Amino acid sequence: MTPAEHEPAPGGNPANGVWAADPAAGPALSGNGIPAMAGGVPGDPVGPVGPAEPERDPDDDESAERAAHARKQRSFWKELPLLIGIALVLALLIKTFLVQAFSIPSDSMNNTLLKGDRVLVDKLTPWFGSTPTRGEVVVFHDPGGWLPENPSPSSNVVVRGLQKGLSFIGLMPSADEKDLIKRVIGVGGDTVSCKGTGPLMVNGKALDEPYIFPGNTACSPEVPFTVHVPKGRIWVMGDHRQDSLDSRFHTTLPGGGTVPNSDVVGRAVVVAWPVTRWDVLSIPGTFSQPGINAAAGTSVPVAAGLAGALPLVMWRRRRLLSKAEPVQESTEDC
Repeated sequence: MTPAEHEPAPGGNPANGVWAADPAAGPALSGNGIPAMAGGVPGDPVGPVGPAEPERDPDDDESAERAAHARKQRSFWKELPLLIGIALVLALLIKTFLVQAFSIPSDSMNNTLLKGDRVLVDKLTPWFGSTPTRGEVVVFHDPGGWLPENPSPSSNVVVRGLQKGLSFIGLMPSADEKDLIKRVIGVGGDTVSCKGTGPLMVNGKALDEPYIFPGNTACSPEVPFTVHVPKGRIWVMGDHRQDSLDSRFHTTLPGGGTVPNSDVVGRAVVVAWPVTRWDVLSIPGTFSQPGINAAAGTSVPVAAGLAGALPLVMWRRRRLLSKAEPVQESTEDC
């Protein structure tokens, strides 16, 4: 063999048949065409040689974080008007159809409700045809002449507009609405009466009223009354009987002191504020005593129903008897 055959090519290594990498020629190949590994033989655990990763600049990372934070802030401020709009719509729907908060302005319902209490009023059930029931505490619009005239609105246009807007969605009371809160004593068809200091009578049944303000009497001797409540109306009284301008003091007005059901906003169900006075406003048991529903107004439909059913019962009885007679005759013939 000539010396030239024994002389390796530049960078060559004839002993193992692996060519060294030439930077200008690309990756070196082994004798079988496999790229050479860093260890000099294929499969060397060191792994393939690749381009080194560029060093990361910490300043670039901080810039990226600041940009992402700025995008989040811009996104929040873009969504804020939408969130506010949704909240206002929900507040309006809740106030119109579900519940509404009312503030107690006087002492007429002591000690059941104190001045400054906030109550939640159920406005949903009236939408389904529910009518006020004896014993409920209800909020109702002034039927006319019960409350003094409203104070004149603020002369400040901004304040007046803000008040109207907030009252429209139920976040504050309206200056245009005049509402009262009392307990329902009688409903349509009832007879409510009281003489002297009481007790208060509903359809001839005396009421046991533990909710009355301590020291008060059920009635005021100077204001005796006997009232037949018309259909579709209610008779209301405050629990602080000696400090409540209720139905008793408006008998000379249209309606005779009664309130139309259509003026009832809803039933107060919960004392929501302050938290130390959280309570459920349930119906006292005295209003479910036997016989209290036996009002003249409610007995008329019952009597009419019985009168209408009597001819039908008699006709059916005669028909059954006529069918039974041939059967009896045939039995006797046998």
